[in-house]
Amino acid sequence: MRRPGTEPDSVAPAGAPLSRTAATAAYYLAFVALGLFLACLGPSLLGLQRQTQTGARGISYVFFARAFGYLLGSRAGGRLYDRVPGHPVMSGVLLALAVLLALVPLTPCLWLLFGVLFVSGLAGGALDVGGNTMLVWTHREKIGPVMNALHFFFGAGALLAPLVVAAALSLSGGVAWAFRTLAVLMLPPAFLLSRLSSPPPLPLAQAETHRSRRALVTLVACFFFLYVGAEMGFGGWISSYTVTLRLSTEARAACLTSVFWGALTLGRLAAIPLAARLKPQTMLMADLAGCLASMAVILSWPRSLNALWAGTIGFGLSMASIFPTTLCLAQQRMTLTGRATGWFFVGASAGGMTLPWVIGQLFETRGPRVTMWAVLVDLGCAVGLFVALLLATRPTRN
Repeated sequence: MRRPGTEPDSVAPAGAPLSRTAATAAYYLAFVALGLFLACLGPSLLGLQRQTQTGARGISYVFFARAFGYLLGSRAGGRLYDRVPGHPVMSGVLLALAVLLALVPLTPCLWLLFGVLFVSGLAGGALDVGGNTMLVWTHREKIGPVMNALHFFFGAGALLAPLVVAAALSLSGGVAWAFRTLAVLMLPPAFLLSRLSSPPPLPLAQAETHRSRRALVTLVACFFFLYVGAEMGFGGWISSYTVTLRLSTEARAACLTSVFWGALTLGRLAAIPLAARLKPQTMLMADLAGCLASMAVILSWPRSLNALWAGTIGFGLSMASIFPTTLCLAQQRMTLTGRATGWFFVGASAGGMTLPWVIGQLFETRGPRVTMWAVLVDLGCAVGLFVALLLATRPTRN
């Protein structure tokens, strides 16, 4: 087992000498690929439904299969990065994603599709943890702007995925070529990462104790559970919320969903220079205040489409930098190992599965407004955890 803080001989000779610029470019390309992978399922759902000859209720479980794999992949990947050089692992999971995406249009059976997407979730979770961990190990204390940029490139990939699917549908009438194209797009970052040596892990700070470290990891993982739950709950249900309240047509409601994700991506781009000037805790306080204000706008004028648009844009912009900035805050207050980052993404994956499911269970019985109230309660809990995080820890230097 490789302990954090050691630099085994196997790290340095693997591939070309480590260059921060080349490694960072490789991580950005990998996160464009990750965004493409995670966002391709929704727009291709009807095509997969025809392919497997199943109904909407049955095909909806593909999201759970992939999310559950993502959760397990995050946990296993985090432990793996502490033991072996990270770039070969990231390259390997990108190659695995390429193969699995190419297999998706070749699976006529629903249960076989579940299996392919579950395994792809394992690879996606490992890639997510790896990109964030390797970036921290590469840039160390100067992580703020580059971390926000990493998540901007993820958002760029997520915005491109529907365009790839739409182009495939226009040219061939099916989604097969979309998945083949996405499979090919996994290869460039896999090749680049295979040519670069892996960064050494961070040395553990002497002030850290096992108890304080475990408490901090737990707090951050729970915060990510709430954050991703709010993000996926809002993004997943805003269209149904709009249509059910008869505020707009189905087509315009779909545009509102795109506006939310577009605002989130734009906000991550805007956060890059801000992260170089502001402390992480300052950015997070402003982000959380913006999220609460956006929810207040939507709930105060529930019958106003203009208020819904304003609140959606504000919510996307405010949510944008929370995830990468929290990672930066955690890096200031503890040594980020692969195992710790893996637990963060376990919390995030669990949140992404839980709150959207809770909203779905209450949507018909309690009415569509339960969507915004559930997100508001979730955010209130996140604010409480953020305060606890600041009070419980102090910054450390690696």
